[in-house]
Amino acid sequence: MRSAGESVLLTDLYQLTMLQAYFDEGMAETAVFEFFVRKLPAQRNFLVAAGLEQVLDFLESLRFTAEELDWLGTCGRFSRPFVDSLADLRFTGEVHAMAEGTVFFPDEPILRVVAPLREAQLVETRLINLLQFQTLVASKAARVRLAAGDRLLVDFGLRRAHGAEAGLLSARASYLAGFDGSSNVLAGMRWNIPVFGTMAHSFIQAHDSEADAFERFARAYPGGSTLLIDTYDTEAAAHAVVALARRLAGENIAIQSVRIDSGDLGEHARKVRAILDAGGAGNIRIFASGNLDEYAVCKLVADGGPIDGFGVGTRMNTSADYPYLDCAYKLQEYAGIARRKRSEGKATWPGRKQVFRRLAADGMAGDTLTLDDACDAGVPLLATVMRDGRRVAPQAQLADLRELARRQLAALPPALCSLDTAPAYPVTVAGPLRELAEAVDRRTAAFRST
Repeated sequence: MRSAGESVLLTDLYQLTMLQAYFDEGMAETAVFEFFVRKLPAQRNFLVAAGLEQVLDFLESLRFTAEELDWLGTCGRFSRPFVDSLADLRFTGEVHAMAEGTVFFPDEPILRVVAPLREAQLVETRLINLLQFQTLVASKAARVRLAAGDRLLVDFGLRRAHGAEAGLLSARASYLAGFDGSSNVLAGMRWNIPVFGTMAHSFIQAHDSEADAFERFARAYPGGSTLLIDTYDTEAAAHAVVALARRLAGENIAIQSVRIDSGDLGEHARKVRAILDAGGAGNIRIFASGNLDEYAVCKLVADGGPIDGFGVGTRMNTSADYPYLDCAYKLQEYAGIARRKRSEGKATWPGRKQVFRRLAADGMAGDTLTLDDACDAGVPLLATVMRDGRRVAPQAQLADLRELARRQLAALPPALCSLDTAPAYPVTVAGPLRELAEAVDRRTAAFRST
């Protein structure tokens, strides 16, 4: 049996009921859907696109298994001819997308699917699921990176992530957005993300003496260990680390850093730094963790806490302050005719669209949202990444995407790097797109009046 993430049945029922209705009506023309975010979460000034590679993996492997088809045929909801038609269903369409790591803004499509209607419709739920989550985490992680400057950042969120896939993909998304690594071992194997680890309080508690625990762990990893020092008394443990470092120095056994995971992290760090420096252990770094997010990191940095790195987990991996994006995957064209949703507060811009970004000497200067076949000043952000159901280029390397994200964040206007709400980045809706929307409205109004 395939994993949940690989199954086509990991979808909403209405995708299949619509496909049944399209099948009965013989509707099989080309459809165009686009994924975009309607509005930014409060206090977010930008988003970072992520999740495209997993989307392409899903589309390339799209197919119903015999077991899934058997279940659909016996669940009582679908006709046998329709279920039989699904046996050879594959994704045969095109995908146009922004590269992962690209900064984007509301109403800008980061992905467009062009495919026969049933293919483009069926994939909606999983595409939103993949793009929304990684984009959410990458955007949160980017804010942590901006707050931390060049300090070490490690993803610590696996254990409280909302499921195994979320824990794995959040490690990927945070690394893409600028983290230095993750505690997630599988992420290290799968994507070559640097893996970091220290020890748990249980290791200390399992030994009768905290000092003995430190020494045994340091000897187990003579090339450099990180010792957790807040199990009992943080400052007393720091003194024990100084004494141990002196003893082990002659054996070329290194203590790389100490980790503080509780209490007033800034105050403890100052006291521990003073103890280490006074004891001749100034080369030992201080690593902090414990309910951190971009706001906590920003405050610790602003207060001058002598902290060299941070482990950031739950609040980033769940995007605890804003745990979802107001995003959508909507039909923009069918059978060659532009379509538009007019729902109150959820109206869409019709047709196939492109985003052009204008760049100045000091970075990003503004975007234009326009029709895909229009020419405009700036760099087009959406490119063809899949044709005839297959990638047009080898799978993107995560290291390359990470570098793209770094350059994108460096190009942000300084105001947008703030953790507070800044004036909106300028995104202009071009005249031809507005004209198309008006034409679609006139056409749909005429149909409603007949």
